[in-house]
Amino acid sequence: MNALVASPAHRSRVLRALGVVSWRRRATAVVEPIAQPVTMELPSSTSVVVVLPHGCAVRELDLLGRALCAFGPSLARAARIEVTDAMQVPHAQAYLVFGEPQAHALGRALPADVMRDAHIVLADAPNELLSQAASKRRLWHALRSMRRALGASGAS
Repeated sequence: MNALVASPAHRSRVLRALGVVSWRRRATAVVEPIAQPVTMELPSSTSVVVVLPHGCAVRELDLLGRALCAFGPSLARAARIEVTDAMQVPHAQAYLVFGEPQAHALGRALPADVMRDAHIVLADAPNELLSQAASKRRLWHALRSMRRALGASGAS
């Protein structure tokens, strides 16, 4: 048998007649590394601050993001802070804290008068949310409590 040499136009007509969609690989864009790390300044007073453990997995952050979005814009747009040694926490009306070690770190970082006036809700650590149904239920109750507290203060 002789090999049939076809033009690219003939090849595309035949593939189209067979219902085959040809895909072409796009060139990858070269991303320039950022010389300086970008730090976002938090406002001095916000309505909700979410305190997370340092180094959460992507699956945990995705679950938390979806849960916060389910409870309205005030929780979906809440500032998220990871616990570090030199943690600076903005003053807020409410704090959603994931895990007891993060609650202790928040207690060390905030002045007593701010803690007295704020609504602080403790939820299970994010790694427990992925593995335990009871943790998810407690997170749901914590988010409902947070929404009620924000609704009572008029910060919806």
